[in-house]
Amino acid sequence: MSTSNRKTKVALLSICSNTVLIILKIMAGLLSGSVSIISEAIHSSMDLVASLVAFTAVRKSSKPADRDHPYGHGKIENLSGIVEGILIFIAAGLIVFEAVKKMFEPIEIEQAWVAIAVMTVAALVNFFVSKTIYKVAKEEDSMALEADALHLKTDVYTSLGVGIGILLIKLTDFMILDSIVAILVALLIVKEAWSLCYNALEYLMDIRLSDEEEQEIKGVIEKVKDKNAQQLIDYHKLKTRKSGNVRHIDFHITVDPSLTVKEAHDIVGCLKKELCDALKNTRVSVHIDPYNGQENNDELDDHETI
Repeated sequence: MSTSNRKTKVALLSICSNTVLIILKIMAGLLSGSVSIISEAIHSSMDLVASLVAFTAVRKSSKPADRDHPYGHGKIENLSGIVEGILIFIAAGLIVFEAVKKMFEPIEIEQAWVAIAVMTVAALVNFFVSKTIYKVAKEEDSMALEADALHLKTDVYTSLGVGIGILLIKLTDFMILDSIVAILVALLIVKEAWSLCYNALEYLMDIRLSDEEEQEIKGVIEKVKDKNAQQLIDYHKLKTRKSGNVRHIDFHITVDPSLTVKEAHDIVGCLKKELCDALKNTRVSVHIDPYNGQENNDELDDHETI
């Protein structure tokens, strides 16, 4: 199965599971009159929209580079992360509004055991679906799917929290617990939304790759340098960034000035192959500098581009 088909299938799984759970939660909320279950239905509705955003993002991001987008369409996934985060903020606001309103007008919970059963089923379904999506997200390095899995993982905790809250109401008759649980759900959702938006924005602003990945890149370059010690003098001005699931690596190398164009090109080809073998979904750009007898500074100058 191709990468794009695999990503699309798990995104569809999220859409289907969210649709079924929304229907169940709305029915349970209407039967019980519980604001915390209604808040969960709102949360799942936003999750459904987020799943649709993720589905669109993984389809669009898999399109090959074209004339207008020579670096590909990978950043659509990063943009979808921000959209999903904003949707979660909206869901949290709606939940708090409903919870505060019900706090002053508490309603007795009806059909409590049905409501608890629905929340338990929702938690179990989302646990297995989020686990599946997260596995594919990590294997395919997809931010859109990772964000979707995080939505569903949060839904596991919130569904369990609502179920436990209703159980406590049933045991204690303390009706305000329903609104308190709903507000706690909203706070957890806000934390998730902030994390999603922050990470997505960092990649849109071309933050460098992690220290671990850059150390791996340097290790590969050093290995090639050791194999070509007389020809490859050094490397410098390393820059990295990520667009969707594609890593972009740019750097300069200094070579023996007596090398032919073909010999220098072969060294560049070896570097690209080794880096692409070591890091999945990687594009490498290498600039060749002739050795002039001086040490090169590995730091980028203030306004310099490669």
